[in-house]
Amino acid sequence: MPSKKSNKTLSSLQTIEDGIIVVAFGMMVVSFFLQVVNRNIFKLSMSWFEELATFCMIYMAFLAAEAGLRDGTQISVTALTDKLTGKPKIFVQLVAKAIVITFSAITFYTSIDMLRMQLISQQASPALGIPMVIPYFAITLSFAIITAIQSAVFAVMLKEFFDKGPNSEEAA
Repeated sequence: MPSKKSNKTLSSLQTIEDGIIVVAFGMMVVSFFLQVVNRNIFKLSMSWFEELATFCMIYMAFLAAEAGLRDGTQISVTALTDKLTGKPKIFVQLVAKAIVITFSAITFYTSIDMLRMQLISQQASPALGIPMVIPYFAITLSFAIITAIQSAVFAVMLKEFFDKGPNSEEAA
């Protein structure tokens, strides 16, 4: 079981993540609203509303992926695990969790290289003129959080796997 300190750290990460999702959603809604008002009333050429909304949507999508993994609302194929109970079920779930962690860690690691290239190229977004490292950071941030939180869940599941009796139905 994770220590109280690691639980507090994970809770803090989740709070930050949820806060970013809420702020990004609010900014996206306001941007889309202002874009519609501008297009229909003022008819000014202001494409940055759409770009801002798109960047907010990117952050929301990547961070919401972890939130879905965390609370189990991600779409998953459970045909096998639904038929299993006890240690076999936990084992299959551990394997699936290990695959998620491995994929997330690799994606996190490779996204750092992408950020480095964006910093070197100093590419800016067309409408807002912000460094493209900012939207690309959504990948790095979300996969870092996914890796950290899913690793903690894996540790708890692993402890549960070794603590349960060989035919325990509690693990189901």
